[in-house]
Amino acid sequence: MDLIEELEKLEPGLATGLAVAETDEELETLRIEFLGRKGRLANIMSRLVSLSPEERPKVGQIANRVKERCQKLFATRKAELDALKERDELARFDPSMPGRDFWEGTLHPVTLITEEICDIFIRLGYNIASGPEVEIDRFNFEALNIPPDHPARDMHDTLYISDTVLLRTHTSPVQARTMLAKQPPLAVIAPGKVYRRDSDLTHTPMFHQIEGLRVGANITMGDLRGTLLYMAREVFGRKTKIRFRPSYFPFTEPSAEADISCAVCQGAGELGGETCRVCKGTGWVEILGCGMVDPAVYEAAGYPPDSTGFAFGLGVERIAMLKYGINDLRLFFENDIRFLKQFGRLI
Repeated sequence: MDLIEELEKLEPGLATGLAVAETDEELETLRIEFLGRKGRLANIMSRLVSLSPEERPKVGQIANRVKERCQKLFATRKAELDALKERDELARFDPSMPGRDFWEGTLHPVTLITEEICDIFIRLGYNIASGPEVEIDRFNFEALNIPPDHPARDMHDTLYISDTVLLRTHTSPVQARTMLAKQPPLAVIAPGKVYRRDSDLTHTPMFHQIEGLRVGANITMGDLRGTLLYMAREVFGRKTKIRFRPSYFPFTEPSAEADISCAVCQGAGELGGETCRVCKGTGWVEILGCGMVDPAVYEAAGYPPDSTGFAFGLGVERIAMLKYGINDLRLFFENDIRFLKQFGRLI
């Protein structure tokens, strides 16, 4: 049988197969058999080289026409089967069945904690302040008593955009900008995202902080302690205790780390006869850093030298983990609905 006879038999053979094909799998089998890379048409085309130069163009043209007609047959049958499937699906549709319930979104736990803490300080007379996330070195470091050669810069793992432009490493630049824009007395709370080159099981490159600042006359460390104790009791309960441990921050002096009594074991250090995993048996959990604003910061802002005030900064994810009993920081960023729907406040 010559090649032309074989080509002429392809189209009727495909038409016969398509007439009885009723599933996508059967269609695909026919496509591979007739039009696939190793199918019957490809086999004929590969043998064109055996023809004489005079015969080759004629047979090639016939092969192309056969291929086009076979492809059209295949497309037509596929469209017919798709239409039949759609008709069958419509026939099975029962309009009397109840529809699917939509999942009601809830606020993210980080958002809930941020709003809760901001509301607490608004009741205390604080205002909400904000600033850019893409910051300049002057406000992120120098205005906060952190000059270029200061070792404290190593604590921040900064993400630089240029020599003087960076992603802010804390919300403290809002403090510096606010002090330049307004004379005391002032009381502001500054929530927002911050960025550091840090990523492991307990750190993420982006997280949330809330900075607090109060400046006025005759403000003392006792005012700072009383303010933070009030905030801690509003968030964690009326029995919460607070303690300060000496620490160091370039923009506060004296500086302290603030701990609260463990909200899980109520400060006992153990739970059910076992060592509390949250506080590791100490009965205390660190929640923030704080201190009295350093005089160098007042000088940079042009404030009177007798100004007094305090500042503090807390990690929102840290507070959320303690309040809600979350033991894995990654849950905040995975968008797992099973996790998020546990927080019942609707949007």
